[in-house]
Amino acid sequence: MRTAALLLFACAAHAQFKSTVPLVVAPTTVVDHKGHYVDGLTTDDLILYDNNVPQRLQMDWMLFPIDLVVMVETGSNAGAVIDKLGGSGILFSALVAADAGETALLSFSNTVRVHQKFTADPDPVTKALRDLHKEGGQARILDALLASMRMFEDRPPGRRRIILAIAEKRDRGSETTLPQVMEEAQRRNVAIYWLTYSPFLEPFTARPKTGPDPNKPNTADQVMPPCAWCAKEPDIALPPDLGPGGLIYGLGELFRLKQPDLAELFARNTGGRTMGFLKKSGLEDTIRLIGEEVHRQYILTFEPKGGVPGQYHAIRAMVKGRPDLTVKTREGYWVVQ
Repeated sequence: MRTAALLLFACAAHAQFKSTVPLVVAPTTVVDHKGHYVDGLTTDDLILYDNNVPQRLQMDWMLFPIDLVVMVETGSNAGAVIDKLGGSGILFSALVAADAGETALLSFSNTVRVHQKFTADPDPVTKALRDLHKEGGQARILDALLASMRMFEDRPPGRRRIILAIAEKRDRGSETTLPQVMEEAQRRNVAIYWLTYSPFLEPFTARPKTGPDPNKPNTADQVMPPCAWCAKEPDIALPPDLGPGGLIYGLGELFRLKQPDLAELFARNTGGRTMGFLKKSGLEDTIRLIGEEVHRQYILTFEPKGGVPGQYHAIRAMVKGRPDLTVKTREGYWVVQ
C-alpha cells in the first residue's frame, strides 16, 4: 500500500519561521554516545541531505511557545490506560507545553470529543483527564488526528504545533483517510509523538481495584434493609478489566496487524517519536523524555528545490566531522504542488 503524503511539508511555515516561501521543517536532535543532548551547534556544524543533496540550512534561534494537543483513546481496550492518566495533566503542561505553552485534550473511540480547549493552566487538563472513561469499541485514530490538527486553526502564528497521542498503533473505524490526515499534517506543520501500549498486557499492569462482591445479591434490592448493627460486607479484590476479549476478538486483532502502524508512520515522518509503556511510572517517564526532547531540538528549515509532485524525498542529517554523534531528524517528505 502506498501511503500518500508521508511527511510534514511546511506550507504554512512562513508564518512560524519568518520565511516568505514554503519550507521543509526538520526538528533535529543530537546526542553523544552516552545519550546526552549536544547543545550549541550552528548551521556551520550541521549538514542536512535531501535525497543525498546537501541543503542550505536555516536555524531559528527563537524559543517558540508550544500548542500541545493530548489525544487519548478511550475505547474498550483503554480502561487500564485511562486509570494511569489521572494525575498526568501537570506533566503535559509543565514538561511538554512548558513556559508560554498551552495544552488541549480530546478523546476518541466511536466518536471524537474535545474535553479541554487550549489552556496554560494544568488544573483543568488534570480534571479532564480524571473524568475520562471507557466508551465504545472502536479506535478512530485518523478521525481524532484530523480533529486535533483542526484545533490549531484559530491559534496565533509563531507557535510550534505538537500532537501527543496515547493510543494503539492501528486504526479501527475511521471515516477519514490516511492521505487526508497526512496532507493536513504537512499543511499545518505538526509534529506527532505517540505513546503506545499493548491492549492485551495493559490490564495486568493496573493497580488492583476493590469493591462489593459482584456475585452476592445487592442489599439495596432486598425488601428488608440490613440491621444497623450488622457488620458491613468487606470489599474484595475485583478482577482486572480485560476489555472485550474472546477468541473472535483475538482473531480480529491479528487481522488488524496487517494495517499500517500509524504510530511509526506519523512519528517518523513528522519529526516526532513513538515510545511504549506498561506501568504508570513508565507512562510518566515517557512524558518526561518527550518533554526533554522537544525542548532540546534544533529547528532546521530549508527551501526545497522542486521535484515531481507525489515524489518522496528522504532526509538525513549529520554533524560535520563528528561521526561519534547520533543525529535524529524526520525521515522525509512528499513533494506537493
